[in-house]
Amino acid sequence: MNQIKVGIIGATGMVGQRFITLLENHPYFKIEALYASARSAGKSYGESVDGRWKMSVPLSEKIAAMPVYDAADIDAIAKTVDMVFCAVNMPKEEIRVYEEALAKAEIPVVSNNSANRMVADVPMMIPEVNHHHVEVIEKQKKRLGTKRGFIAAKPNCSIQSYVPLIEPLMEFEPTEIFVTTYQAISGAGKTFNEWPEMLDNIIPFIGGEEEKSEKEPLKIWGTVGEDGISPLTTLKISAQCLRVPCTDGHMAATFIRFKKKPTLEQILAKWKEYKSLPQELDLPSAPKQFITYFEDESHPQTGVDRMTENGMGICAGRLREDPIYDYKFVGLSHNTLRGAAGGAVEVAELLFRLGYFDR
Repeated sequence: MNQIKVGIIGATGMVGQRFITLLENHPYFKIEALYASARSAGKSYGESVDGRWKMSVPLSEKIAAMPVYDAADIDAIAKTVDMVFCAVNMPKEEIRVYEEALAKAEIPVVSNNSANRMVADVPMMIPEVNHHHVEVIEKQKKRLGTKRGFIAAKPNCSIQSYVPLIEPLMEFEPTEIFVTTYQAISGAGKTFNEWPEMLDNIIPFIGGEEEKSEKEPLKIWGTVGEDGISPLTTLKISAQCLRVPCTDGHMAATFIRFKKKPTLEQILAKWKEYKSLPQELDLPSAPKQFITYFEDESHPQTGVDRMTENGMGICAGRLREDPIYDYKFVGLSHNTLRGAAGGAVEVAELLFRLGYFDR
């Protein structure tokens, strides 16, 4: 198999670092170039992240020796790589313009950023949930005037703790969801060394997170039409998002009401049996068992269970009837694997297998 030459934009940040660990020995992709801001450009990657490498695995000598290039030089990027993973740290409007410029330079972009997620012709995918949204890419190419350049986005990290658990139940027509998420500090790109005030502490606000948690799922469950993806209108979501003192792992306490209330046994069976296109294609990052349900009421636990299926599985537990809603349950996902870089890599694997990176 001829590997796709990839660039990682925003390579020095936490998500960029995670991309490196996931792609260094990937069967489909070869890390061809690393990009960052002008202040890192010209240095070796090892110099750029000296004292700032946040991964638990050591930085390899090969990657440390690679040069860092200026992410602003779009022409050079287009000449060097077949596609890019984008995890830049810039104002949202600047990211939107930058990613479109990359796409218009005929570079496919798989984005970890939120800037283009809600654009109607940009697919925002959890591959197991809405892989069919790749259909909208042709509409986007027509708008951008490109032959192979486009943007595909990975959704917000926190929603992956509950949206995948609701997807197998959509035939029962959920009408209302209330969710509270308990989000690890790595979701802010931080470690405890950098953020000591998070020790023994909970912060009841994460900027922009609740709006994303309430709106992004509706696009994920939306339909592709002439004008792009139209969000689902028959479901209302209310979210609260809290930052908690965990390194990795986002947990969600979810309450749900259905138009056609299933039995508890039906829900458990749907979760256990659920598979989708990534499992059928045997994508390298796709979990064999997408949803793992824990009978033990003390699970899932963030510190113990977040690495289920190499951090790409979705965990569930404590399913029970609720006196106000129909049911309540707890979900858990690894926020920098399934929720960030790992989810984006799986999106890219899907696009690769479907031929979207062909020259």
